[in-house]
Amino acid sequence: MNIDDTIQQRLTAIERERDVRILYACESGSRAWGFASPDSDYDVRFIYVQRRDWYLAYNIERKRDVIELPIVDAIDCNGWDLRKALYLFARTNGALLEWLNSPIRYREQGLTAETLRQLAPTVCNATALCYHYSHMARGNARDYLFGQQVRLKKYFYVLRPLLAIRYIQQTGTPPPTEFQALVDAVAPDSLLPSIQALLEQKRQSVELGRGEAIPAIDRFIRAELDEQDDRFTGQGRPTLTGSAVDESLNRIFRHAITEFEED
Repeated sequence: MNIDDTIQQRLTAIERERDVRILYACESGSRAWGFASPDSDYDVRFIYVQRRDWYLAYNIERKRDVIELPIVDAIDCNGWDLRKALYLFARTNGALLEWLNSPIRYREQGLTAETLRQLAPTVCNATALCYHYSHMARGNARDYLFGQQVRLKKYFYVLRPLLAIRYIQQTGTPPPTEFQALVDAVAPDSLLPSIQALLEQKRQSVELGRGEAIPAIDRFIRAELDEQDDRFTGQGRPTLTGSAVDESLNRIFRHAITEFEED
């Protein structure tokens, strides 16, 4: 059995055992970003909806709204309840937007995911999204880079969010999930040889260990972080407000539940 079949079996088992409907399932992490190693896990992420009665409860705020399964056979499978996902969408959650735009999709039932994809460019908060990526880049740069010996694979975990910020600032829309698409769109030409060499090394190696710092990439990272300075500090992820946005998300929510009940 190939890996796609195994993942489909896992998703179907979740639906049957938890009495939920998986509206959308995709690959997240390095395989979706396009720089997986031969031994990379499969990071399966999904959005699911419960039966109507599950939501009609006085204690719904205390109910568990995630499904997290242990990693088995290199498959890391986790999901969010639709209500949680819509709340995070309203706060411009960067991880959720990447799920929706993943190039590797395992399952898509109904119109929920496509409706959110269409809604995202017009309602997401660009500053909040930049804050998300800036926080990611600074944390990884601080912890893993800027020494004589660096964790080479961590270059991707700094470059990708920095390029995502450039993309957001240039287009005002959420960035593509694929790393190569970001590189093609906004990376400086002078940086391309260093990025491509590192990409080839990452794709062919079981694990990129420590190595010598790459001066061209270091210069770019420092310049981008210096330019940002404190621009995104403290911005957080403000919840979108406005009756139009709220009603759109409520329609998505009600429609998904109704479809599940009618199946």
